[in-house]
Amino acid sequence: MTVQDRTTGPLTTEAGAPVADNQQSQTAGPGGPTLIQDQLLLEKLAHFNRERIPERVVHARGAGAYGTFTLTKDMSQYTRANFLTGVGKQTETFLRFSTVAGNLGAPDAVRDPRGFALKFYTEEGNYDLVGNNTPVFFIRDAIKFPDFIHTQKRDPYTGSQEADNVWDFWSLSPESTHQVTWLMGDRGIPATYRHMNGYGSHTFQWNNADGEVFWVKYHFKTDQGIQTLTNEEADVLAGKDPDSHQRDLRESIERGDYPSWTVQVQIMPAADAPNYRFNPFDLTKVWPHADYPPIEIGKLELNRNPENIFAEVEQSIFSPHHFVPGIGPSPDKMLQGRLFAYGDAHRYRVGINADHLPVNRPHATTANSHGRDGLMYDGRHGGAKNYEPNSFGGPAQTDRPLWEPVAVSGHTGDHVTPSHAEDDDFVQAGNLYRLMPEDAKQRLIDTLAGFISQVTRDDIAQRAVENFRKADEDYGKRLEAAVQALRG
Repeated sequence: MTVQDRTTGPLTTEAGAPVADNQQSQTAGPGGPTLIQDQLLLEKLAHFNRERIPERVVHARGAGAYGTFTLTKDMSQYTRANFLTGVGKQTETFLRFSTVAGNLGAPDAVRDPRGFALKFYTEEGNYDLVGNNTPVFFIRDAIKFPDFIHTQKRDPYTGSQEADNVWDFWSLSPESTHQVTWLMGDRGIPATYRHMNGYGSHTFQWNNADGEVFWVKYHFKTDQGIQTLTNEEADVLAGKDPDSHQRDLRESIERGDYPSWTVQVQIMPAADAPNYRFNPFDLTKVWPHADYPPIEIGKLELNRNPENIFAEVEQSIFSPHHFVPGIGPSPDKMLQGRLFAYGDAHRYRVGINADHLPVNRPHATTANSHGRDGLMYDGRHGGAKNYEPNSFGGPAQTDRPLWEPVAVSGHTGDHVTPSHAEDDDFVQAGNLYRLMPEDAKQRLIDTLAGFISQVTRDDIAQRAVENFRKADEDYGKRLEAAVQALRG
């Protein structure tokens, strides 16, 4: 049924009865009080009161589109995932972009990481790759995530984001130095969703038909080229058009200018990981391309807009635990926490049957579980038995896990992750700074100094500057001078 088909014919109630008058509510006489028997009025007001669901705590502000992933290099040497086998294989996708810290009504053109959440509707089930437009993140352990987000959100007393909270946490969490350098640099404010890269960010497991294990990182390189906004340009755009990124994405697809990304992976043999020069599962680190060169494997194109933003963008769910055969998790501690947190958030926010919604359910196969009932259950299972094993022809286990086991040993406890030779919180931030041309370095310094200068306590400001000095002496020296100039 098309949108046009749904807008023809008589107006009805939710139960399908035709509506005689949608302009006047029923009253006791021409000027009398409204009657409770007016079921249309009650239905409309009650539905209106419930039109919103809780917004995402993070990534609330977003836009999305459907597309196609086309495989250009067979990867069966590394993974048994069906959608990564056979050159030319095409898989339907849905990609949701977002900002992280802002609420649902926040503007698009702000300095903030961008979510890059991609759903592959594969023949073996949905595979969700939940990443960002940066290859690293602020922290490496999920236990710190609620604290980190609290510093980015509104202060419980002032009701505003506070520089004191942001820099107090960042300065006490030196592992954030690398991501902060990314965020405060030129790529911190993408011009549009189309003009930025995407990254899986985490390390994931691939395993092939022979059971061999590889660690991988995903890269999505924009074919439109990187375009960014300066602080001044973003301030103007955010005020003039808060919906700038969402509008740009929708309109580009409407006119047939389909955005695309070249998909690459870095692949590390499992045997390399224990003795690699830094922890390969640390989300605050990148794998240098000289060590593991990116391999081009496909193209991602967005070519269809959603028909209803609420149904298909707001109610879309992405969970890192949605794997398919041949792909699995790694010991990345942030990823391990997200395996629980994302699914739990969606069960609370959208409901226990969120996976039944059209945007979330499998498109290339059929879900065949024993899960039943709960809010908004659609009765899809009919009278089939709801347990396993059963002798009534119900679905049964395959006896083959989606991913290969990882060896673990030692006593349980709150362990510090074992150090590798170059497990340092500052090396890669310094490397990133030194890669920048002089004009980009100056913009980075100006942006950081403008933010740090808002801190009310000298000790927090000084601690923040010292982390950047540890990354690079010139970085810290210039930043300190800039902050002092602004603070007076």
